[in-house]
Amino acid sequence: MGFDILIKNGRIVDGTGNPWFKADLGIKDGKIVKIGRIQKNEAEYIINAKNLVVAPGFIDMHSHDELIFFKDTLNKPKLSQGVTTVVTGNCGLSVAPVNEETLDILKSYTGILGEDVEFAWRSYKEFLKNLEGINGIGTNFVGLIGHGTLRIAVMGMEARDPTKEELEEMKRLLAQSMEEGAFGMSTGLIYPPGVYSKTEELIELSKVVAQYGGFYASHMRDEGDRVVEAVREAIRIGREAGVPVEISHHKTAGKRNWGRSKETLKLIEEARDEGIDVTVDAYPYTAGSTYLASLLPPWAHEGGEEKLKERCRDPETRLEMKKFIEEKDDWQNFIKEAGWENIVVTYSPNFPEIVGKNLEEISKLWNKDAFEALFDILSEDGTRADMIIFMMNEEDIERILSKPFTMIGTDGLDTGKGNPHPRTYGTFPRVLGLYVREKKVITLEDAIRKMTSLPAQKLGLKDRGLLKEGFWADIVVFDPKKIRDRATYDNPRATPEGIEYVIVNGVVSVEKGELTGEKGGKVLRRL
Repeated sequence: MGFDILIKNGRIVDGTGNPWFKADLGIKDGKIVKIGRIQKNEAEYIINAKNLVVAPGFIDMHSHDELIFFKDTLNKPKLSQGVTTVVTGNCGLSVAPVNEETLDILKSYTGILGEDVEFAWRSYKEFLKNLEGINGIGTNFVGLIGHGTLRIAVMGMEARDPTKEELEEMKRLLAQSMEEGAFGMSTGLIYPPGVYSKTEELIELSKVVAQYGGFYASHMRDEGDRVVEAVREAIRIGREAGVPVEISHHKTAGKRNWGRSKETLKLIEEARDEGIDVTVDAYPYTAGSTYLASLLPPWAHEGGEEKLKERCRDPETRLEMKKFIEEKDDWQNFIKEAGWENIVVTYSPNFPEIVGKNLEEISKLWNKDAFEALFDILSEDGTRADMIIFMMNEEDIERILSKPFTMIGTDGLDTGKGNPHPRTYGTFPRVLGLYVREKKVITLEDAIRKMTSLPAQKLGLKDRGLLKEGFWADIVVFDPKKIRDRATYDNPRATPEGIEYVIVNGVVSVEKGELTGEKGGKVLRRL
């Protein structure tokens, strides 16, 4: 048998978690057709993988890449770190379904995902067709439907419960999107409009997801002071809706909450013992990233971006917001949990001079109170300014990463503006270099399992996530002694070291550490 690609002499880490073994691997027509001893070198393309690890391509369980392909068809940051499949539509943010009447609200809401992309679709089906209309994509694409997007389509940015008719319309749109290939529903419960929803609404919508065999992914209601209650809510949704649950980018944020991952992980273990399918994803960094306006009280966002800017300009509303932030703890209060000095502006369309500075430094630079500086920025930038926020503890990260039900997600994207979080370019190599090789928090085989077969199992991908005959040839070949991340907060776009080859559906997309420009990605639909 002749092969399209032959990988010789590699150390196979197949994704199951089993110990590595030496074997050759033959690829034909985009699929793995033989693993074992292949004596004849009958192949168009041969990779000598001596002293290298051959693993399934990494699945980024938590990304925000739905618009990136319209700007960067290769999805370079992910491809260069060995990611062959991205799971998008997380944190309640998806770009479909679309209601013409609330399109402006949706565009400002999803602006963090990328600007200047025309929404030439209305349904999820049409969005996927638009993706397939691009001249090839670099990674496979898996999509979730954002709860926030459903709410905007039906209710705009209103801070109230849906009427019975509105809830039924959200359920209808969700069912239609699931039939069109979505893998599940996500929530962003610290962000408007998700923050305005009650648990019962989420249970009703998750029942629809369960009917189609999908899963519920949640950026929970709080990852700080009320993180334990938030985990309980996620578990309750899983229990009452009968839906598998994915807790997104699990963390315990804010110094006063460091160590509380012991409590949250215990709750998850107990839920799993009860028979509720709860898993988590995580990224290996002590800082998170989101848009700067999430520092404001939830009510400040009601009505959309222009209303938010008006409130930030109004002296009386500024006082109300300041009072709310200083006194209220029943919401994800980043300012109180992290402190001004740990909040760094990474993108500001109107004030480029403040990028890379924290809010304490900006307040001194502008000679004003930190609250006033924040309101001044947001009165012009609205929801377009971004931040990195330092608020996690290394011990919690290691504890979460070590659990058998934890997968890896970057939670990263690079729109080309400002400074992205280094996780966008470094997450998977960082886990393999720092937490496997150096710190020995997890074994190589278990790390690969967390990056491949575990997310594939959660997603219901029956022919990806393992090196197995008959499976699609999504493969990464790397040097276990050299692999490491190079992206930093100061130099966030540095590509990693040690990734030698990346193959997507049988297409060689990275060769000897360099992108080839070849695109083998597919738009995947839940069957």
